[in-house]
Amino acid sequence: MNEKETILEENFNEYFTLASEAMKNKKFNTSTTLFFKAIAALCDLYILRKEGFIPSSHTQRFRILEEKYGEIYKIIDRDFPFYQESYTQKMNKESSKLLKEDAEKIRKILGI
Repeated sequence: MNEKETILEENFNEYFTLASEAMKNKKFNTSTTLFFKAIAALCDLYILRKEGFIPSSHTQRFRILEEKYGEIYKIIDRDFPFYQESYTQKMNKESSKLLKEDAEKIRKILGI
C-alpha cells in the first residue's frame, strides 16, 4: 500500500469512528456528514487503486464512478443529498444509519 492509500484508509477510519460516536450521542447532522466523508474517502481509495489517481473534486469523483463503477456510483449518488441537507436541515437517525450501512458496503467491496 502506498502513502496516498494509507492516508485515505486512515481518513476513512477516523471519519467512520467519529461518525459512529456522534450517532451514538444522537448528533445526527455530524454523523451524517462524517459518514459521507468516510464514503468519499473510500471512493477516492477505490479510484486510486483502479485509475492511479485521486479525484480533485466531488464532480470528478462522481463522473468517474458513474462512467466506470456503477455499483458504487449508485450508492454515493443516493447518499450525496443527505450530505448536502445536513448543512441546512436537522438530520435523523435513519439517514445516519443509511450512510453508515453504505460506508460498510463500500468498505466490503474494497476488502478493508
